[in-house]
Amino acid sequence: MKTTTMMMLMLATAMTTAPAALTTDDVVTWNARTLTVIATNGQNGIVQTRSLAMVHAAIHDALNAIQPRYGRYLFQDSVPNDTSADAAIASAAYHVLAALIPAYGSPAQRAAATAQLDAFYSSSLAAIPDTPSKTAGITVGTSAAGAILDARLEDGASLANTPYIPLDGPGFWQPTPNPVPADPLAGGVGFAPALLPRWGDVTPFILRTGAQFRPDGPPSLTSDQYTVDYNEVKAVGEQFSATRTAEQSEIARFWYEGSQVGWNRIGQVVATDRGLDLWEQGRLFALLNFAMADGFIAGFNAKYEYDFWRPVTAIRAGDTDGNPSTEADPSWSTYLNTPAIPDHPSTHSVLGAAAAEVLGRFFADDHIAFTTTSGAPFAGITRSFTSFTQAAHENADSRVFAGLHFRTACRDGLWLGGRIGLFAFRHYLQPDR
Repeated sequence: MKTTTMMMLMLATAMTTAPAALTTDDVVTWNARTLTVIATNGQNGIVQTRSLAMVHAAIHDALNAIQPRYGRYLFQDSVPNDTSADAAIASAAYHVLAALIPAYGSPAQRAAATAQLDAFYSSSLAAIPDTPSKTAGITVGTSAAGAILDARLEDGASLANTPYIPLDGPGFWQPTPNPVPADPLAGGVGFAPALLPRWGDVTPFILRTGAQFRPDGPPSLTSDQYTVDYNEVKAVGEQFSATRTAEQSEIARFWYEGSQVGWNRIGQVVATDRGLDLWEQGRLFALLNFAMADGFIAGFNAKYEYDFWRPVTAIRAGDTDGNPSTEADPSWSTYLNTPAIPDHPSTHSVLGAAAAEVLGRFFADDHIAFTTTSGAPFAGITRSFTSFTQAAHENADSRVFAGLHFRTACRDGLWLGGRIGLFAFRHYLQPDR
């Protein structure tokens, strides 16, 4: 047995008493708890997708060790079917997160995340009667967690933030300025170095490689398509645009939250509305988070291959691109702050399309209506949708309205995400026959 698994087993019974805080202890609950813990831990949105995929791989495999309804991701053991599913879910999630927390954040963030996680886990265990079924559930959850932790131990994530030297010249990505005060979390600070330039080399969860579905690159700077893209985002995405409507501004703010958070929240809403049981929840959230984790891996693989400049850089230097139809504006700023990564493709669009494809395939119906409310940094905006595809397309549009991406980057992001989502659904966690 590998060292990571041994450590997890030693921790399996460490948390046994604490105040009971929740009466429902299902996969949806632990999805929400995971989002809370990884945010407290200071994990950025890209890293969060890896953590979410690992948590849900462990939960799915632990449940299917108790009752094999769907194909496993990694862990293949079986246990008696009277094993506590609630204990297995809690144990699987807890032990993955407990192992991940030390790698991220400041000491204060790690301490806060650990305390939060311990309270969640203790609450779960306190609500389950102390029986052999509970003990068996803790053990199988711990073992499923150990399997995914061992598998991801050398997946390249720890090497992804190597230094990156931007290239000079028109068309190449450069560190970007941010407007004040659009993003209340960033305070207008800009010119950050490139974020996680080797994330595209991280081992995917479902794809064969990060380049498996690499989309075409951005249009040439002198092309008609680039001219259209340039002038669209210049008009609608400017900080004080007179072209952008009030609803378009709301859409930009609503979707500005990390895709991994917003689309997991959509999953929570729909899974609850549809009354999914534990095994169905486990499969849905595993597929959803595999697709989004690989969306970032594939998206970053293409981003740093094409190394294309962001609109704010392009528009301020429009007189250098060789295109007579792209007039420069040296003082142009975006409506919302630009992430420190190249433009093409839009990974926000990739993740939205991947999630929408998984959800539509899972329920065998894209046209499912739902309503959801945004979180930070622009919390409290509520929007309703008639289909997953509609939401994914609005999510992509939001990046143009915010001034963050050219239209072609969003369109190619939708294409890439759709293929990743379809691949995940067709090739993983299929019903046992």
